[in-house]
Formats: sequence, C-alpha cells, structure tokens
Amino acid sequence: MILEMTRPVQGGLRQERKLEVTSNHLANADTAGFKKDVVSFDKVFKAKLNTDLTQAGVKHTGNPLDIALTDEGFFKVETAAGVRYTRNGTFSLNTQGVLVDQNGDAVLGQAGPITINAAVVDINAAGEIRGDGAIIDQLDIVTFGDLEKLQKEGVNNFVYTGNAADEAAPVNVAVAQGALELSGVKPVEEMVHMIDHHRMYETFQKMMLTFDEVEDKAVNSLGKLQ
Repeated sequence: MILEMTRPVQGGLRQERKLEVTSNHLANADTAGFKKDVVSFDKVFKAKLNTDLTQAGVKHTGNPLDIALTDEGFFKVETAAGVRYTRNGTFSLNTQGVLVDQNGDAVLGQAGPITINAAVVDINAAGEIRGDGAIIDQLDIVTFGDLEKLQKEGVNNFVYTGNAADEAAPVNVAVAQGALELSGVKPVEEMVHMIDHHRMYETFQKMMLTFDEVEDKAVNSLGKLQ
C-alpha cells in the first residue's frame, strides 16, 4: 500500500511544482524581456528548469531610454553581486546621470557604466549611444556559446555559471531605441496550463484519499477479526 501511495504523492508534487512555475509566468506576463521556464523531471523526479530564450515581440514606447534587443544577446548590468545579464531594457538615468536598470544597477557600455549628460540621446541599431550628436559609448551586448549556463537569479537577471571569459559579441546585434521586448509569456496559454495542472493535482489528491480510506478499512477490518 505504501508503494501505491508513493506514486500519487510524487505526481502531486510534480503538479505542485508546475503550478508554481505557471503562477510565476502569469505574474510576469507584463515584464519586459521576461523568459518563461520549461519544467522537466529526472529519473528521481527532481525538477529541472530550462529557460526558453525564444525572441519575443517588441512594443514601441517612445521613451528614448527604453531599449529592446530584437535579436540575440544580453545587456550587461553591474550589481552588488557582480555582473549580471538581462533582456529587460527598461532603463533610466539616476541622479548622477548614470544609465541604470529598474533595480538601480548600472548598465554597462564598452567603457564601463554609462553616464549621459545630454538633452538628446540617440541609440543606433548597433547600440552606439550619442548625446547631443557626440558619441558617448556603446552598449556592451554579449552572448555565450552555451546558453544553458545562464541561470535566472530573480529581478529578471541571469547569472552566468561558466567562465566570464566565455562572453562573446553576438553575430547579430539589433537594438531598437524607444521600444521594449515583450514578455515571452502568453497569458491565455498559461491559464490553460494552470487549469490542467490544477485538475491533475486534484486527481492525485483524490487518489491519495482513496488509498488512505482503503488502508483505514483494511486496518479496521483486521482489528475486528482479531
């Protein structure tokens, strides 16, 4: 009976993990540059998350400091924990005129953190930044040969678990100023997944209750025979 109970318990735990991931997807349906996860399980039912880095659509915002990557690559940002990578180009200037992301971390250019003291900012398709017509810097956009070594670290950032020397300039760089890459999440699709996962979770719950009732009856019946 214990073996029979194990199967629905494992199934329920898998569905619970899928529900958590789907809930996170829905919570980030409007987060620029967000990439969804694909859940899989190994032979011992340990969950593994693989990030779907498929290019999402782009929306135009008109904000000159909103920057979308419409091809491969990642922006680099300098955080307290070290350099991190992101597809979220929702940038702004802090009080010192440094270009920062939504977390207040400096966006990196070829010369380090980018400082902009100009009334008019233009960014071309290669990521070159001009302020009032003069070249300021160029966005440091990078990629990696093994993207599986990029792991999510929250706040829409990725950390690279390999050697930092693996950084490489993307073959295809395409920057769009005044635009943001959309989230990779499709809300309707995720809602369908949520319903399916919830139904399966309830099914496993019912199976566990059934096994529990059968075991209870067996114990009580055995007690009466004695």
